[in-house]
Amino acid sequence: MTPITRWSDIPEFADEAQEARFWENHELDGQLMASSVHEADSRESTTITLRFDPRMLSRIKRIARSRFLNYQSMMKQWLAERLEDEMRKQ
Repeated sequence: MTPITRWSDIPEFADEAQEARFWENHELDGQLMASSVHEADSRESTTITLRFDPRMLSRIKRIARSRFLNYQSMMKQWLAERLEDEMRKQ
């Protein structure tokens, strides 16, 4: 197995089959994985207020329940994923 030590070493894949072939011979390095895990620290958290359309919030809560997640945690996850996408574009 070839270890992947940088996220930039992972190529863009044309399809899932190509990605599956890549991962047959590659694996993520343990240090890369460990450095990517964010340890929650309550001192780093800031409370904000967002206003949502009640129907939108209801749909968000329904999705979260179907995934057995807290809706606020799921929304933070969505925002974090979108932030990563936006940062990659820059």
